[in-house]
Amino acid sequence: MMIIMKANATPQQVEAVIEKVKSVGLNVHLSQGVEATIIGAIGETHSIPTERFEGLDGVEIVQRITQPYKLASRQFHPENTVLPLDGFTVGGGEIAVIAGPCSVESRSQILETAQAVKEAGASALRGGVFKPRTSPYSFQGLGEEGLELLAEAREQTGLPIVAEIMSQVQVDVMVKYVDVLQVGARNMQNFNLLRVIGETRAAVLLKRGLSATVEELLMSAEYILAGGNNRVMLCERGIRTFETSTRNTTDINAIPVLKNLTHLPVILDPSHSTGYSEYVAAIARAGIAAGADGLIIEVHPDPAKAVSDGRQSLKPEKFAEMVKQVGQIAQVMGRKLAAVQGEYAKQGWA
Repeated sequence: MMIIMKANATPQQVEAVIEKVKSVGLNVHLSQGVEATIIGAIGETHSIPTERFEGLDGVEIVQRITQPYKLASRQFHPENTVLPLDGFTVGGGEIAVIAGPCSVESRSQILETAQAVKEAGASALRGGVFKPRTSPYSFQGLGEEGLELLAEAREQTGLPIVAEIMSQVQVDVMVKYVDVLQVGARNMQNFNLLRVIGETRAAVLLKRGLSATVEELLMSAEYILAGGNNRVMLCERGIRTFETSTRNTTDINAIPVLKNLTHLPVILDPSHSTGYSEYVAAIARAGIAAGADGLIIEVHPDPAKAVSDGRQSLKPEKFAEMVKQVGQIAQVMGRKLAAVQGEYAKQGWA
């Protein structure tokens, strides 16, 4: 339930309400916005009457949160969450563009790609080092060696790193190297992993599962938020349907739906949602027009030779064209791309 404090409530009154919430066995989440202070009483609240808190000094109103997800709900947190990363923000007026190869393959490959996407206008670098593959015989990633190469690319370009985490045993090494932990579609409901990530304060990009509903995605985010980590971004990456003309079906509907239901930033992955490079730019444009807070795009200097997901990867020059297009759409939407460097800045696309 939400306990909304009066505008003139004192810090002492807020603290007294917090202690009362704790005394009945509930957890507390404090949200202090510009217009209101909201105390979230988190836990099994069905048997606890709202009257227990309504008479406390400084309390304006007590409301039950109707959704099963509480901390992720816009009802609980009306204002957009804006996450600061290195040099830009996600969830406000800026649109993040995360780009890089599906897999880190070699030093030359990742450094070349990092420089190319920076010049094109990317605001962050992605690269897989622990790869979840359908076949156990497929390339599984370079592991910590790949993380070291990503760190070198960050040092050379200044781009923060986004990389996928596969298991809770990888948390320490991943936090050591990367700026954003990506939780892939196959791990969206790996609740043990989500709990451990919730104990960190690392930024998280949580991808929607292959056949997950919007509510299931938000419930997974709730696991991370409940652990105290509020640096969560959601990612629509296409869902599995009967259609076979693309790798997955891009659920463009999910973007405005999520923006209505939750305060968390929403990112679109048009690479995985289509599976074909020739469709990526079109879906990226549609995602920004629908209100997405960012994009994550697979880029490879030679997609034909990529060890994974080459078919959906853009060449750097095609990525640069896409960045220009989405930048123009962002302007129409009253927003701008987060990047302010490289060719992007020279052409004034911000």
